Amino acid sequence: MRVFHGALLLALASASVGVAMAEEPATPPVASVDQLPPGQDVSDTVIELAGWVIAANDNHGYPFAVIDKAAAQVLVFGGDGKLRGAAPGLFGSAVGDHAAPGIAGLALREIPGRDRTTPAGRFVGGYGPSIDAGRVLWVDYDSAVSLHPTAAGLPAERRDERLASPTPDDNRVTHGCINVATAFYEEVVRSTFEKGGVFYILPDKDSMAETFPEFAESRASAKREN
Repeated sequence: MRVFHGALLLALASASVGVAMAEEPATPPVASVDQLPPGQDVSDTVIELAGWVIAANDNHGYPFAVIDKAAAQVLVFGGDGKLRGAAPGLFGSAVGDHAAPGIAGLALREIPGRDRTTPAGRFVGGYGPSIDAGRVLWVDYDSAVSLHPTAAGLPAERRDERLASPTPDDNRVTHGCINVATAFYEEVVRSTFEKGGVFYILPDKDSMAETFPEFAESRASAKREN
């Protein structure tokens, strides 16, 4: 597996200057797992949002993930704000930022195609029981959105192939849940969110101001000051 190139780490570090937690000097750095396709960049918006989460302590010390549906990327951070890894993700086949009312009570086969969205916003989630999949990592229990490995998908949907493709164009295939590769889930996601965390999912259609108003106001204030 590759590790993150220095430019991205420097950008994330710069976004959170002055808010890093004190560490022992002898503590060796932990390499972040990078499974993003070669040459695929992380957007400035994602980097800025991650930096704001750390600076504002919006995660309250819990691990968090910044999830970019448009780029099909999942970035995972520890509670200390350090980047633990990034990987491609699969998302709801329908474009949209809100869950349909009552969708949590439907079986997967009962969810209409138009309602197979991955909602955008800030969600506090964690591991818990499910009706038919055992213990899962709930991103938003109320809308039945979980983050799980592709092993839960159907072979005909070619989910592993979609994750391995070099672009995000074919990454919209789920009923609304977020999928990552099994290896990334086991190596990064499971250990990071064992005690819960916060999930920030960027919107498809809604504005960042609608989805993350406090972040948007902070960014606007910074621009006015500059």
